[in-house]
Amino acid sequence: MNDCVNKRLEDILKAISEIEYFYEAKPKRFDYFVSDLFYLRAVQMNIAIIGEAMSRILKEQPGINISSARKIVNTRNYVIHGYDSLREDILWGIVVKDIQVLKSEIQALMA
Repeated sequence: MNDCVNKRLEDILKAISEIEYFYEAKPKRFDYFVSDLFYLRAVQMNIAIIGEAMSRILKEQPGINISSARKIVNTRNYVIHGYDSLREDILWGIVVKDIQVLKSEIQALMA
């Protein structure tokens, strides 16, 4: 793996760490998530960062072993371009389920 891909993987891990920070510091309830604009926007921004980094990784190394790489990029596009129809339940699902899978896959790649 080249240095650019490693840097992007580190960027993704940093964004995941920020999402985890908010998740651990707040009540783990969907209603709280949607009512806390700061929390919601922080998650949106970090999901956008993750998707942008993944997009750049796929340009450098299209066959990278990340199970949902294309879906991650599509989610970034949804967060950025679909801001007016964004569903908070989708973001919440990413926070509580998908982030840990991605984190594990990236850590395995970097080991």
